Parts: sequence; structure tokens; C-alpha cells
Amino acid sequence: MKRIIIATVQDRSGVLNRITGMLYKRQFNIESISVGTSETPGVSKMTFVVDVHDEHKLEQLTKQLHKQIDVLKVQDITDKAIVARELALIKVGGSGGLRAEIQGIITPFRASVIDISKDSLTIQVTGKPDKVEALISLLKPYGIKELTKTGVTAFLRGQQPERVAEINSHLI
Repeated sequence: MKRIIIATVQDRSGVLNRITGMLYKRQFNIESISVGTSETPGVSKMTFVVDVHDEHKLEQLTKQLHKQIDVLKVQDITDKAIVARELALIKVGGSGGLRAEIQGIITPFRASVIDISKDSLTIQVTGKPDKVEALISLLKPYGIKELTKTGVTAFLRGQQPERVAEINSHLI
């Protein structure tokens, strides 16, 4: 099962290498990884998507991450209310009449054309990973020349104030 793990880490040289090395040694396959600075100076957040099939392996993963000296916090947010996004850049073949057809496909996905050449279009799409994958599948018949994705970045949704939650529960 794919798990989304967030690690809050010190923003220092070599941290990413040490953590990915530890995951490699313990044979965890990282399906995607996204790293960036956080709201706190000197602290970064890493978002991993890993394939973990049993609870024991998941527990081992989180314990091993906690042991890393630069790791401040580890969370498995897979089963929680989260905001998750991914970015993909997709270069497809397209000229003349195909461009309008491709534009019609990408519009419902709120994707945009960010570069045009004589024989190709480069499309940018952001959203939930399944949305990104759906667009990629629809564009395959047009000939994907190049594709790159950022990997998932995510965090927990904000908590609603109790009064709003109480009002919403009465409306349901």
C-alpha cells in the first residue's frame, strides 16, 4: 500500500542523502520524494510516497526515520484529511488542428500550455496524483515526447473551529 510520510528535518547539507540511504539499506522503494523549505527558517519538510505492505514495515520505517539525527518529526498522513498536490510537465506532439483538440482535453483539468514550438506543446498540470495520471493517459495517443513530475507534496488540512464544525454537522 502506498503511504505518504512527512518528515520535518533540519535544513542541512547531506540530510536528504542520509535519509534516502537509510531507506535504500532497508529496501524501501521511494515512489516519489519532494523536499522544500518550511515556514520555519532552518527547517525543511520532506514528503515521501513509499510502498509499504504491512504494519510492521511501516513501524520500522517511522522508527528508523526518528533515529536520524536531523529528523525533528515524522508523520504518516496517508489516512488523514490532507491537501496533496503534484506537478507534471508534459511535452506532446501537436501541430495545426491537433493543438485545438489537445486544448479541449486539457481545459477540464485546469492545465495550461506553457510552451509551443513548431511540432510540440508543453503542458503544465497540478493537482491530486490521480488527476495528473488521468491527463497523462488521455494525452498518450498524441505522443508524449517528454514527461517529468515533481512527486507528491502534502500536509494535513487545517482544523475547523469548533463552532463551524458544530454548525456544519447540523446541516448534514
